[in-house]
Amino acid sequence: MSAVVWIAVASLAAWMWLLLGQGLFWRTDVRLPPRRDPEEWPSVCVVVPARDEAAVLPRSLPSLLAQDYPGHAEVFLIDDGSSDGTGELARELAERHGGLPLTVGSPGEPPAGWTGKLWAVRHGIGLARARAPEYLLLTDADIAHAPDSLRELVAAARTGGFDLVSQMARLRVESVWERLVVPAFVYFFSQLYPFRRIAVKGSRTAAAAGGCVLLRADAAERARIPDAIRQAVIDDVALARAVKRSGGHVWLGLADRVDSVRPYPRLHDLWRMVSRSAYAQLRHNPLLLVGTVLGLTLVYLVPSVALVAGIVTKDVTAVVVGGLAKAVMTATYVPMLRYYRQPLWLAPLLSVTAFLYLLMTVDSAVQHYRGRGAAWKGRTYARPDAVLDER
Repeated sequence: MSAVVWIAVASLAAWMWLLLGQGLFWRTDVRLPPRRDPEEWPSVCVVVPARDEAAVLPRSLPSLLAQDYPGHAEVFLIDDGSSDGTGELARELAERHGGLPLTVGSPGEPPAGWTGKLWAVRHGIGLARARAPEYLLLTDADIAHAPDSLRELVAAARTGGFDLVSQMARLRVESVWERLVVPAFVYFFSQLYPFRRIAVKGSRTAAAAGGCVLLRADAAERARIPDAIRQAVIDDVALARAVKRSGGHVWLGLADRVDSVRPYPRLHDLWRMVSRSAYAQLRHNPLLLVGTVLGLTLVYLVPSVALVAGIVTKDVTAVVVGGLAKAVMTATYVPMLRYYRQPLWLAPLLSVTAFLYLLMTVDSAVQHYRGRGAAWKGRTYARPDAVLDER
């Protein structure tokens, strides 16, 4: 057999393992687990870190204030040094819409060793502790919640005995680039962190989606949240790991009625979203970067290349093996496209999207070595050591 066929065989073997041995990552039926209303609803404080979010706040904050929650709940929006009037707008929205009580705080600039978001979260949790809540809902300023979102999260946490319940908000998919890139982003995330494994006690797999995290207050204290992860750029994964290391029970799944309202209309916007943290995900390790590039090439690019090469050279074996690998890859992507209500003809283009992610990952490393690190909203974080420190 030719070298192309052997490489295609390796790609097909990798896909068969991913299909059967990676926690059924490709399935999209992991939603909020079975739940029942508790006899007494616990108190909840909602913490929303926000930096320059005036553009999205009118679509997200009113949904939090309008939560239909039977127990006591209030919202703490922490204005992280915004220059667009985010804090003032939040107060105006609360006066206009009413609903849950809103407190707007400002922690000032983060000290050395802290990311701005986690410094804001720390300030918000500090304000919330004065109310002695049983739960904290950590949610981003671009996330819109259905009226029963908080109620359903609390019921799920209570029923299942979870210390952390997180839902991956449905991201916006309206522009051409969003349709091509966004479903794949969630697909790749679930491949790295299979949702079914996260909920298994004793499993080392841990992750959360930062846009929607319900966390028991005592679990946050045990895990020293957010101090233990103060430098983490990928703070949601670091948070879940810290909670799980401290003995907590974690659950993560896809959301039905929790949505991100932040637009990413251009490829540049999506590129920046991915590249700002991709190299941090690889722990700034050049060997992991090389391995990732080779892995992405073998798994996502080789099937298409082998199929085309086989057709051109009339190598039937290359066509069959490459075609089988391509078929498995395409089939595993279909459920995510259905979840995002996207046309299924996008599934064969997954190799193109994976190539874009490969370039974004390399660019993330290049920016790191240029000293730009993870740049976001006017701040640059050169090296998130908390992501590395997973003792």
